[in-house]
Amino acid sequence: MQPHKAEQLHIRTSEFQKSKLAEAARVQNMNVSQFVLQASLKAADDILAEQTRIVLEPAAFAEFCRLLDEPPVVLPKLKEQLAKGSVFK
Repeated sequence: MQPHKAEQLHIRTSEFQKSKLAEAARVQNMNVSQFVLQASLKAADDILAEQTRIVLEPAAFAEFCRLLDEPPVVLPKLKEQLAKGSVFK
C-alpha cells in the first residue's frame, strides 16, 4: 500500500526540457510526474549512497579490520583536553 500523497513539488523548465521529459516518460509508459519522481528518487538514492557507503579493496578492508581490533592509542594531550570539559557549557 502506497502512502497518501499530499505534498506537491513544482519545478520550472524550458519548453525543450519539458518535451524531453515528456518523451522519456512516454517511452517508459508513465506520465511526466511519475517519470520525474522516479528519476529524482533514484538520483537521490545514488547520491546518498555515495555519501554513506565506504567501499574498500579486500586488502584495505583487512587492514581496516586489523586496526579496529587493536587496542586504542592513548593520546595524553587529547585526554587532558577532554577532561577539561566543553567550553560551550
